[in-house]
Amino acid sequence: MSPKKKPRCSWPGEDPFYVAYHDEEWGVPEYDDRALFEKLILDGFQAGLSWITILRKRDSFRAAFDNFEPEKIARYTPKRVEKLLGNAGIIRHRGKIEATIGNAKAYLEIMENEDGFANFLWNYVDGKPLQNKWKGMKDIPADTELSKQLSKDLKARGFKFCGPTIVYAFMQAVGMVNDHATSCFRHKEVKKLVQ
Repeated sequence: MSPKKKPRCSWPGEDPFYVAYHDEEWGVPEYDDRALFEKLILDGFQAGLSWITILRKRDSFRAAFDNFEPEKIARYTPKRVEKLLGNAGIIRHRGKIEATIGNAKAYLEIMENEDGFANFLWNYVDGKPLQNKWKGMKDIPADTELSKQLSKDLKARGFKFCGPTIVYAFMQAVGMVNDHATSCFRHKEVKKLVQ
């Protein structure tokens, strides 16, 4: 069966770039602290935009934000913020850029005071992805009680641009929940990736 013929979630459409993201990355459990930080930041930048916009700019974001190394981002100065605001390769939104710096500081506090960022996040699902059984896009919620709880906790720790909808999109992307439609070929494949 060719890649275009495989039964998959409807959201990537026919865009080869988006289809590759869906087939190879979305919903795969991620346990790396820095990678989780990157994805949370990118989901925050997505607010008000489409994910494909962020995905197409991801390499530019990585270059602009020192590969999302929180230790470096936490030391960004106002001069660096101005430089980022001039970078056409990223979303030039002062609030989101400044939030990224604050989020890096909040991340470092979690790394220092908790058992790592990944463990902090994954503890919300007892360390294993939740296996949902949605038939299609219309069945998938925009947020859940769990994403509301995690959002509230992140905000209490100083994170910004992490409302319940953003957090749920993040949880889907990093595999904390398996939200591939049951008719999608990736649903079963992702389910087998549980650690």
